[in-house]
Amino acid sequence: MSKLSSLFYQSMKDLQQRCHVVLVHGGGPDITATLKKLGIQSTFINGQRKTTEDVFTIAEQMLKGKVNSELIHELNREGVNAIGLSGYDAGLLKARFVDEESLGFVGQIEEVNLTLLHNLLSLNYLPVIAPLAVTKEGVRVNVNADLAASAIAKALNAEKLLFVTDVPGILKDGELVSRVTKEAIHQYIESGVIYGGMIPKVQAALSVLNENIKEVMIVGCQDSIIQDGKMIGTRITEGKEVAI
Repeated sequence: MSKLSSLFYQSMKDLQQRCHVVLVHGGGPDITATLKKLGIQSTFINGQRKTTEDVFTIAEQMLKGKVNSELIHELNREGVNAIGLSGYDAGLLKARFVDEESLGFVGQIEEVNLTLLHNLLSLNYLPVIAPLAVTKEGVRVNVNADLAASAIAKALNAEKLLFVTDVPGILKDGELVSRVTKEAIHQYIESGVIYGGMIPKVQAALSVLNENIKEVMIVGCQDSIIQDGKMIGTRITEGKEVAI
C-alpha cells in the first residue's frame, strides 16, 4: 500500500470515468509490522495468515482504521467519489470458516450483498472494501484480499478483474509478459518464472475466469494503469498460446 503512487490514484479516476469500479484492498505489511511491534507471533499456512483473536484484533484495526481510511483520503483528494466499507457494513460479505482449527478466524466469502454495491455504483460512488466478513453465526473473520476480490468480481459478473502489485505485471527475463494463458501460467509456476507472492495472485486470477470474466489483469501500482488509452499489465486469458 505504501508504494501506491499519485499515478495509481489518477488511474482510478480515469477508470471510474469509463466504467463502474470496486476496489478491494489488503493490508498485510501494516498488520505484520504492528504484530511485530507488539510482540504477537504471526504464522502463515498455505499463504494465509493464521488468525488468532489477538491477530484478528490487529488485522481489523489496520484494515478498517488505517488502510481503508488512507485509501479513501487519497482517492477523494484525486477527485474520486470513494466510500469506505468493510464486510460488516449492511451485511456486505457473508463467509464461512476456511479451517477454524488450523487457521483460526479466517473466512471464505459465500455471499455478497449486491443490492448495496449496485446502489452505490448507480450513485457514482467507488466502493473501497476492507476484506473482513461475518459468518452466519455472527463471528467476524479475516479474508485474503485476493480471494475477496475474486469472490466479489464473480458475484458482480464483472467484465474485468485487476490485481494490483508492486511490479508492472508478470516478468520473464526482466521483460513484461503482456498476455499469458491459463495453460502457460502453470508452466511459469513450475519453471520459477512466477514465484513468491505472485503465485496466489495468478491462482486467484485463474479461479475467476469464466464466461463473464474473460480476462484478468496483473497491473502495477507505481505507473498509470491506462496509457495511450490502453491498460498496461499482464492479461490472463483462456487459450493455449501465449502472445507477448
